[in-house]
Amino acid sequence: MAICAITGKRWMNGSKVSHSNIKSPKRAKPNIQSKRVFDVEAGRWVRLKVSAKGLKVLNKKGLADVLRGR
Repeated sequence: MAICAITGKRWMNGSKVSHSNIKSPKRAKPNIQSKRVFDVEAGRWVRLKVSAKGLKVLNKKGLADVLRGR
């Protein structure tokens, strides 16, 4: 399942509307990437599934602060 480990982003449901106004279901998925991040406190690599926004948050705050919830 495509869920970001940092931000909790997941798919969005919606409708695809044709020219004749027929609505069919569609699902928009987030940009999830599998990344290895080094955890300084534990001294090891951690594999995370994060979105592009989650990567920006990791670069800004760091892994320890993100996991603590700051």
